[in-house]
Amino acid sequence: MENTSLASNPLLDLAQPPRFDAILPEHAGPALDQVLTENRYALEGLLVAGGPYTWDNFAQPIEDMRERLVRMWSPVSHLHAVMDSEPLRAAYNAGLPKITDYFTELAQDERLYAGYKFIAAGPEFTRLTQAQKKIIENTVRDFRLAGAELPTKEKARFKTVQQEIAALHSKFSENVLDATQAWDLRITDEKDLAGLPESARAMAQQDAREKNLPGWRFTLEGPSYIAFMTYADDRERRRRMYEAFVTRASDQGPTAGQWDNGELILRLLRRRREAAQLLGFGNFAEYALQTRMARKVPEVLDFLNDLARRAKPAAQKDFDELRQFARDAHGVERLEAWDVAYYSEKLQQAKYLLSQEDLRPYFPETRVVPGMFEVVERLYGLNITKVKDIEVWHPDVRFYEIRDGAGEVRGRFYMDLYARANKRGGAWMDECINRKRTTSGVQVPVAYLVCNFTPPVGGRPALFTHDEVITLFHEFGHGLHHMLTRVDYVGVAGINGVAWDAVELPSQFMENWCWEREALDLVAAHHQSGEKIPDGLYAKMIAAKNFLSGMQFVRQLEFSLFDMRLHSTFSPDSSKSVQQVLDEVRAEVAVVIPPAFSRFQNGFSHIFAGGYAAGYYSYKWAEVLSADAFSKFEENGVFDRATGLQFLRNILEQGGSREPMELFVQFRGRAPKIDALLRHSGLAA
Repeated sequence: MENTSLASNPLLDLAQPPRFDAILPEHAGPALDQVLTENRYALEGLLVAGGPYTWDNFAQPIEDMRERLVRMWSPVSHLHAVMDSEPLRAAYNAGLPKITDYFTELAQDERLYAGYKFIAAGPEFTRLTQAQKKIIENTVRDFRLAGAELPTKEKARFKTVQQEIAALHSKFSENVLDATQAWDLRITDEKDLAGLPESARAMAQQDAREKNLPGWRFTLEGPSYIAFMTYADDRERRRRMYEAFVTRASDQGPTAGQWDNGELILRLLRRRREAAQLLGFGNFAEYALQTRMARKVPEVLDFLNDLARRAKPAAQKDFDELRQFARDAHGVERLEAWDVAYYSEKLQQAKYLLSQEDLRPYFPETRVVPGMFEVVERLYGLNITKVKDIEVWHPDVRFYEIRDGAGEVRGRFYMDLYARANKRGGAWMDECINRKRTTSGVQVPVAYLVCNFTPPVGGRPALFTHDEVITLFHEFGHGLHHMLTRVDYVGVAGINGVAWDAVELPSQFMENWCWEREALDLVAAHHQSGEKIPDGLYAKMIAAKNFLSGMQFVRQLEFSLFDMRLHSTFSPDSSKSVQQVLDEVRAEVAVVIPPAFSRFQNGFSHIFAGGYAAGYYSYKWAEVLSADAFSKFEENGVFDRATGLQFLRNILEQGGSREPMELFVQFRGRAPKIDALLRHSGLAA
């Protein structure tokens, strides 16, 4: 067996990016126990020494302890998401309660709380930097929100509840992953592939070949599922594929009951509500909003309902047009949920003579990635280069470095772009290493950028859809926020300490360049001829930009309202079911009503396994900010360096050191307006 002694444990080597080649599941437990033991010992030493407490003798050492733990655990959590295995899953799940226990312990320690309050009220506070002040203020707030002021009995209960919540998050995610991987659609007769483009066929054939299966294999992974639902002529197989997808981890569909998240959702909602009520809040949403830009549940609901009022007429018009087209052009009397993507594509082709597949040849990865880097260079004066000989977790992963005009290394990042087995679906950015100032200089931040795109097939480079390009720009926006920070203290560096409903601003902001001709000419070129997107095709792209945007808009509002109601007015112990809450929201805002067997909520990882509980509205909230921020570039030029540097200095470099509204006003010169979002979405009057 591999030596797991502490001296050789790669998870304890924090002098460099993680040694992924050396990390094994059996390293996780000993490394975690060691760091937790050392942290507890050091912490007790601080507290025994007593005050008077200062930033240097109290807050900074605690920051360093936290950072060491996060650094050590980050590769374990990351590998669990991108290279899952039974041993790794077991190691991750064994460590999770220990970490939850530790942070809850800290958060409820009255001595620690008193130390931070001492600094907040003491003479030193006025001499601290803005970032240090913000960390102290946030920490005092977070102590209160973590139960530090609770009586002993309630404290113990709060701790238990937090552990249960963490375990339920993990189990929810595992159930979705297992259910996703458990089902596939196999096709052996080529005629059953009618309608599917060559890219989708080649991907499915390659997948089957890797599994030693004949023919073509389609799965519930994003690239495969979306391609099949969009292009496959076989309506019955589309129905089967749709049913398998919307019933994942539920009591319905082909894997009914095997990984059912239904009861788990109720348990999770009960525990969240209990945690909030222990702290004196009426519901979990009230508790969650304490750290957001939006501070009150009615404020969020009013925001969402206002958008729904503006968007639903446009959505209904979109859907009526789609239904009419399916009936008149294709003889479909009743448009079902599994028909929507298929006939949407057909309608788009009919209206604009445009398909996502028409664009795919112009977005080879070999052009898109360097083109995106060039966009960033023009905006902010940065240079991004590939770094070799860095240990990675999979041969497809690459590693890059960002330098500014003065040659300073500002950040580094891993890029893992393709879908594969044992990799969590979706796309995300996560922190590997945070920026901080040390005695030897500045610790360079490192990010993980993860997507699930169509891999290279048949000796060609990976060819992306335009939607995938948008996703890549989105995640890179998060990465830039993490890496370009100038804040020297981890607690508010990069995305840390940023209100959840503002954290999507830099990511959604980046998406705008995916539509601008000047930027597209950098990002897009035909993979064979090198030709830029022809003017005629670009005109079609722009004409089709807001195609069915009303339907897409209300779908996001449906998720947001469902989430907010679930965490504010719904009681998991009432006779009303989670499904009924969703059905009520749909009756109010949706135009596409799924079939009765659909269990969308059972796979809604954002709110049941991610950080978006009572926070899904953040996407729309941040869209208002990002559209309005981009409107300044529309006024001054999309590559106007002066405006780019203003965004860099006022938003990206500031991290969580100031309130997001203050930073936005600093950049934009005024409070945000909704007008730009409505215009960009084609919903302006």
